[in-house]
Amino acid sequence: MRMKLYILAVLLLAAATLMLSACIGLSEAEQHFNAGVELYEQGQLNEAIEEFNKAIELDPEMAVAYYNRGAAYGELGELERAVEDFDEAIRLDPQYATAYNNRGHAYIGLGEFERAIEDLDEAIRLDPQFANAYYERGLAYALLGELERAIEDLDEAIRLNPQDAGAYNNRGFAYIDLGEFERAIEDLDEAIHLDPQFAMAYSNRGLAYFMLGEFERAIEDLDEAIHLAPQLAMAYVVRAMAYTLLNMDAAAQQDIDRAIELGFDRALLEQLIEELKQQR
Repeated sequence: MRMKLYILAVLLLAAATLMLSACIGLSEAEQHFNAGVELYEQGQLNEAIEEFNKAIELDPEMAVAYYNRGAAYGELGELERAVEDFDEAIRLDPQYATAYNNRGHAYIGLGEFERAIEDLDEAIRLDPQFANAYYERGLAYALLGELERAIEDLDEAIRLNPQDAGAYNNRGFAYIDLGEFERAIEDLDEAIHLDPQFAMAYSNRGLAYFMLGEFERAIEDLDEAIHLAPQLAMAYVVRAMAYTLLNMDAAAQQDIDRAIELGFDRALLEQLIEELKQQR
């Protein structure tokens, strides 16, 4: 019995020594950085920022700490502060492709699409296999109305990462804008196959079916979109349009009221519905 206890004590001591050695091998700044990463992964963003602050205070040249703090600010919707941190990460490490990518993403959120494309160009130059950079640049081009260029980038994003449901969704929406509704549905089918909980993909496919005049199928998809994301205002708008063309005015009005609650302009929606009624 004593021998077993002795062996257990030796094993515990060895484990403690290994843990101590691991801590000794890290600087204090690195320890705070690692703590911040762990908190970030747990969704504790403000606490993660506090740890990144400490890491930066101890090591102002730690580019990755600025990058991660910027990512945390981005998740919190503080996009200007995110851009400031990505600026510093890039200043410290001009080859930091993911920092260019995330700064580009932040610029998209700020509506600065041309600046986003400049950053995403650089991310792709530094890493030509960077699937997410093609995805983000495709989104920026789509928001600028440059749909063919958007589709080219989304093609490449999908080639590099065939499991990216978001890329299929965005390419599908670009095809809707181009009036290529069948191709849009193919992409949106794949987005939903990859992510059956993807509310926006159901909403976009519902829009494509609506544009093809398949109102019942549109409503099925929009029902699912609303089930998955009850705050998705556009789904209510398109479903109201479909109900209107099916002479289901009471149901349409309920969706119009809900869309208005979620921020849509009442006068604009009522005008749209009146125009649809005249087409029946």
